[in-house]
Amino acid sequence: MVRHKRSDDWGFPRWRSYGNKSRDAAKVRLCDRDGCSELGDRPAPKAPNSPERWFFCQGHAAEYNKNWDYFAGLDPAEAARRAANEERDGSGYRQSAQWQWGGPGDGSRSREEMRALSILEIEGDDEFSAIKASYRRLAKANHPDLMPGDKDAAKRFKEIQAAYDVLKKAEERKIALGKPFDERAD
Repeated sequence: MVRHKRSDDWGFPRWRSYGNKSRDAAKVRLCDRDGCSELGDRPAPKAPNSPERWFFCQGHAAEYNKNWDYFAGLDPAEAARRAANEERDGSGYRQSAQWQWGGPGDGSRSREEMRALSILEIEGDDEFSAIKASYRRLAKANHPDLMPGDKDAAKRFKEIQAAYDVLKKAEERKIALGKPFDERAD
């Protein structure tokens, strides 16, 4: 009869090593940007169609790619075709996400933005200039300096201020993405 050696892999403390058997130091690549000591885990090409890569940290990778134009040198038809292919292939899951259909909001705005629009008494498809005008009108009508002692007006003023802040941030995000509601927005 063969006797098996009892395993040391039972209970606590664990008598064998965890995972990697080697005790060598892990090799870490630092950011290739001069003077940066962050982890360089984001590859970037050194030149177009080159297999050589820079390895940057997240901040320097963002700086490196800031002025990158994916559609540079393409005619408008080819750029539109590539953009449609990218959207078809890469964002199918994004379009079916809860916030795009059947979820909060109307598909183009979040629940918070829809709530802010109702507080400012605005329809969902109005331009930002109309939102700003409504904010100014309601803020003037409910300002605590014009209605001293009226706690309801002060509360309403705070709601109006918060609603405008939500919509202004949403407008700034859309401008940053290149999709402004109104070109004349502040």
